[in-house]
Amino acid sequence: MKQPPKAFLDWYSSLKVVKANNGPANGSIATALVVLDRLKEEYNLDFSAHVAEGGMQIRGASGAAVAAILKEFGEERPFAKEGGRTNRGGPAEIKSLLEALKTLKLEREAEDFRNIELHSMLQFLVDRVRDFHNRQKIKLTFNPALSTWHIVHNLLAEATAEGKAGYVAQHLVGAKLQLRFPEIEVSNEGGSTADMQTQRPGDFLIGHTAFHVTVAPMPPVFEKCRHNIQQGFKPFLLVPDSKLIGARQIAEQTCEQQIAVESIESFVSQNINEISAFSKDKLTTSFKDLVLLYNQRVDEVETDKSLMIELPSNLQ
Repeated sequence: MKQPPKAFLDWYSSLKVVKANNGPANGSIATALVVLDRLKEEYNLDFSAHVAEGGMQIRGASGAAVAAILKEFGEERPFAKEGGRTNRGGPAEIKSLLEALKTLKLEREAEDFRNIELHSMLQFLVDRVRDFHNRQKIKLTFNPALSTWHIVHNLLAEATAEGKAGYVAQHLVGAKLQLRFPEIEVSNEGGSTADMQTQRPGDFLIGHTAFHVTVAPMPPVFEKCRHNIQQGFKPFLLVPDSKLIGARQIAEQTCEQQIAVESIESFVSQNINEISAFSKDKLTTSFKDLVLLYNQRVDEVETDKSLMIELPSNLQ
């Protein structure tokens, strides 16, 4: 495979690295794919030709456009549903990409040669998309000798180390609620979907209780809890055990004795123990059911499949 020009590789290396991706944001790759594909038909390096009215978004960037480009390269797994439209850094990144391309003087070359160069850049980005999809899933160590609380705690620690704790916590609680209440429809939203965008009272609503799951309990989540109370809901805040004491103190200052605050570890593990009737033999089955349900929920709403949990051999 032909290597893309050094100027392009230098541009790619300059992109901000997202810890959860171990590389640039999906939106950064998506907008670059759209622009490079357009340059094959219309080689115009003027930045204004590639931004929509208002200059805040890249012209033509959409999930469908990105999917069509990827399909040309044989990659059909879902990637960047928004196509980079919501990527705030997108315009600046595309501007620097166009500046890098100007140094190559490709406008002086024959169209066939120029498109071979552009194809090499597109292929490079498609390969990065494949890297994204092929990343390892989150490791779960299931040691029956440990308390269920510690198994959940260690799983969240692994997710935190990989920059995925927020997503994992939300979907883990969702899976636990669905496992505990199979007769109730438990909502399933992508981890990046804000409550206010969907008019949801919280991440989950069971009966009159609005559940909020966060690994970083900041003032906005307590304001949501206050709003829940005003609307007649009971707020239930779930945070990592390390944030539990501080979150309870702020909850009391916000709405005294009206916000339930519990650790994610205790909330999930207690129910797993109860479903297992506190039996060591049944615990393995219950934990496997939890992981399978978690993976199913992640698969339904997240494009990043590395958020899924790898089922350890002693749970298979």
